[in-house]
Amino acid sequence: MARKELATASDRLESAAANTGNDDAGERLGELASQLEGLSTADRGPDHGRLARIQSALNDLQSGDGGDVAETIDEADDAINEYRSDLEGV
Repeated sequence: MARKELATASDRLESAAANTGNDDAGERLGELASQLEGLSTADRGPDHGRLARIQSALNDLQSGDGGDVAETIDEADDAINEYRSDLEGV
């Protein structure tokens, strides 16, 4: 089952990784993009906790090393929030 919002978030983070001027931030953004890509097609979707940890990492990157691509990170975060809005639980 494809989860469109998570795939969109992954695409945004790949773009951010490619466009950031910071190698460390680019590597971390790429790792997060890969995680979201895997979650978008996994047999079972992620829970709120897993997504919250990813969003926390995005927040840290956005306010630090990834500041030059903050808008793109915001777009990825918005896509994750959209997915979470339909997720049962917390």
